[in-house]
Amino acid sequence: MSYREVSEAMSQHGTPLSRSRWAYMRSGDSSLAMDKGLLQNLAAFFGVDRRYLLDDSTEIPELVEAQLNLLRSMREARVKNFAARQLQDLSPETLARLREVIDKHVRSADEDS
Repeated sequence: MSYREVSEAMSQHGTPLSRSRWAYMRSGDSSLAMDKGLLQNLAAFFGVDRRYLLDDSTEIPELVEAQLNLLRSMREARVKNFAARQLQDLSPETLARLREVIDKHVRSADEDS
């Protein structure tokens, strides 16, 4: 998704979006990032519940975080299954060690975020 696509869609819905305002929106560093009309239009454009962008309660972000964690786990499982299928000639011990390395790397990345 490019800035141009988002900007054009926002202009069509009456909430023009300059490049600098888009940068503020993405970083959340300014009151320019809190324009209710723009947030509603962005939510509609991206197909997300508008409460995610407009609601100060933590309920929606926790739900999104839980969904992202589930997707991360599913992705991790596919990596392990793919590796197991591709490495059929390796011993079970070697496969287990590779799985440990993948898990350790994923845990390390999660701790860093």
